[in-house]
Amino acid sequence: MDTTLAAYGWDDRWAAVFAPFARSDNQPGRVVRHDRIAFVVATSHGLASLPAQRSVGPLAVGDWVVVHDGEIVEVLERASLLRRKAPEAGEQLLAANVDIVAMVFGADRPLKAGRLYRTRTQVWDAGATPLVVLTKSDLLDSVDELVERVHVIDPLLDTLVVSSVDGAGLESLRRRIEGKTLVFIGESGAGKSTLVNALVDGDVAAVSAVRSTDHRGRHTTTSRELYPLPGGGVLIDTPGLREIGLWTDDAAVDGAFPEMDELSEQCRFRDCSHGPEPGCAVRAAVADGRVTAERFAAWLSLRDEAAAVTQRTEERAQALRDQQGGRPARDEPRQQGPD
Repeated sequence: MDTTLAAYGWDDRWAAVFAPFARSDNQPGRVVRHDRIAFVVATSHGLASLPAQRSVGPLAVGDWVVVHDGEIVEVLERASLLRRKAPEAGEQLLAANVDIVAMVFGADRPLKAGRLYRTRTQVWDAGATPLVVLTKSDLLDSVDELVERVHVIDPLLDTLVVSSVDGAGLESLRRRIEGKTLVFIGESGAGKSTLVNALVDGDVAAVSAVRSTDHRGRHTTTSRELYPLPGGGVLIDTPGLREIGLWTDDAAVDGAFPEMDELSEQCRFRDCSHGPEPGCAVRAAVADGRVTAERFAAWLSLRDEAAAVTQRTEERAQALRDQQGGRPARDEPRQQGPD
């Protein structure tokens, strides 16, 4: 096995995916960073800044690619893809081939349930495993209440409590991510950059002060970047995201709320909106305490958001079809006007 690429996550599984492209003038590589018009790619010869053929399509940090004659010519089939709705609308790729997505929350600020629900739904849709990481535990005498808050929001989520200052919980996190690809998602000032430096064992991510008024900081990470970890595994850092615009469908939302999906099957009406209709099993579960009102509200909100995304996507696709339908095909001669 290529030891240089192994540090970036190369293994027998990816060697098998690359096999159809394996020949003397092709080599595998992993996208480490996107630098405007080129991509920094890790290959068996080290890091190189390479362009990509237009036919390759959008690339994400973490993608495994085929390099030929100094450029990226193919992207290998992804095992997972984390994405979001970009602020200007449309899909934005965040990271590819991720095993674990660590949702980072600072212990010095309120934990917002809506943000946790939304991010976790994105993670499940991506094909990765979510993990809640509570940072800055050194600032509190006890974080038990915060951990319980996560458990109440979603009892299925694993939670780790860490401190980059006194090192608490870091060894547990290292063991958890050994041999895997991890991506950090979190607001500015949540302590991601400090945590990245602690795991990478170096000052690779800039760290800024946090305002005492609202515990927020500047976006110290300005671009997504992939780092191999000293103890094995790979870490992808992302800029602080003020919002995680949902980019998924109803099925993915229901998959992230399995008990809601199961309860919906027990509703009297198959098209139950879980509103005022009689015989709604979901509302009955809320009424008797089996489901919290907060979780129910989050589920409805995310379903509405996913439906809106689906509608906008279909509208853009239809507009594109209409636009293309009005153009002459490339292989057909244009009709000439009258003499």
